[in-house]
Amino acid sequence: MADRVTAELRDHALLVESLGSALRNGDHALNTVPGLLKRVLTEESWRDFITKRGEHVTHERFEDFVTTRPLRGLGASMTLIVRIIGTDDPELLRLLREASKGRRGRPKDEDGKSTPVSRSKAGAEEAALTAERLAREAPVEYAAVLRGERTLNAAAVRAGIRRHRVSIRLDSAESAAETLRKHMTHDQLMALLKLLADGPDPRLR
Repeated sequence: MADRVTAELRDHALLVESLGSALRNGDHALNTVPGLLKRVLTEESWRDFITKRGEHVTHERFEDFVTTRPLRGLGASMTLIVRIIGTDDPELLRLLREASKGRRGRPKDEDGKSTPVSRSKAGAEEAALTAERLAREAPVEYAAVLRGERTLNAAAVRAGIRRHRVSIRLDSAESAAETLRKHMTHDQLMALLKLLADGPDPRLR
């Protein structure tokens, strides 16, 4: 039994080392990071492993695992992880969020001040929250996203989790009208026309 556990922990380390190597080896290896990270998260290899030096390593917090130097961790940063995986894989984002839930508040800098959250990290966090909610409240839509049939945003709109928003050019009335015709129903357009015909909101004068 003990031998089996030790072998499993060494397998965990091999997976961790593969992920760390992919992160350090530059652009040509980065495309393997999402798949390796998903395995590390799914199997929870990051929590408990035995390195090739025979060190038994355990981590309570995923961020500690990420920032700890090899071979006891990845020697990376959460910002790098988030930037590499992007927002295209909702399942991976959900797994990452689940693993990171132990973190409380924003990370601190050397002066004890909260460090700002980057736009990419904020976007990934929003996507992860949406994926988590979609999986919980609209599993059919979530499954469609995982199959590649719908984007995360489209599924969230269909499930009522996000509102349908579109960008409209303000420098072209023709372009704005075409966009509105494409995305609004006849009744919605009629209601909009009535509001426009009533003139500008006096509060905006």
